[in-house]
Amino acid sequence: MSIAKTTIQVDEDIARLLEHLKRERALKSYSDALREILSESKTLKRSERGSLPRLKPFSREKIDRFD
Repeated sequence: MSIAKTTIQVDEDIARLLEHLKRERALKSYSDALREILSESKTLKRSERGSLPRLKPFSREKIDRFD
């Protein structure tokens, strides 16, 4: 299965940052650099988990407001 390729327009400073990231991490393409950026933005860092990293995710009760 072949993935269609497309072109996106970015400002020169963003292109330089992508090139820097690509070289710094020995990535093959700008797509790989963007994938890493997107993946990192979706991952919580340890410091964002607070002091209880094993705490179960918050879920609301059926009745969560007082009228």
